[in-house]
Amino acid sequence: MNTSHTSDTDWGDLPGDDRSRAAEDEARVRLGFWQKLKGGAARVPFAGDAIAAYYAAFDRETPLRVRAALLGALAYFVLPIDTVPDFIPIVGFGDDAAVLFGALQLLANHIKPHHREAADEALRRARER
Repeated sequence: MNTSHTSDTDWGDLPGDDRSRAAEDEARVRLGFWQKLKGGAARVPFAGDAIAAYYAAFDRETPLRVRAALLGALAYFVLPIDTVPDFIPIVGFGDDAAVLFGALQLLANHIKPHHREAADEALRRARER
């Protein structure tokens, strides 16, 4: 798992606005994803899908535009302030789940078995803490 905060992705093949948004989303996800899981998000029902999306988003074999889309959904997931604050019981992660679910429905064929296996292991470790 790469937890550095600098980009190792060349977003140069994306158009200007998409390139800068993808780089910002990548930085936001690198900074906040694992912290969000440690902060309780590992217990939400879609945590395994979020982690699998994370691994797919940082897999160089995943197409660049797919990586950018996954990072956009994950960046929304890690935002401290979103449409419905995460600290509100039951519904707080609902908007995060909806955004992530939508992205996963469109991009599910790019999330490979090895991404899911790595996610299962990371989720197991996160829930043990």
